[in-house]
Amino acid sequence: MIPKDPAMLLGFINLKLRDYDCDLERLCDDLDVAQTEITEKLAGIGYVYNRERNQFQSI
Repeated sequence: MIPKDPAMLLGFINLKLRDYDCDLERLCDDLDVAQTEITEKLAGIGYVYNRERNQFQSI
């Protein structure tokens, strides 16, 4: 289960991306959640996924 609050989700996802050294696609598969669900929620608070840095960053 992922956090419902977008700010909590941001911290949760960036922590997982950093600590487990995987990309967003693989993380979403592991969490059994649609990638669009995460990207849309985080875009709503002004964050986008930076593939090079493997983290969500503010726009």
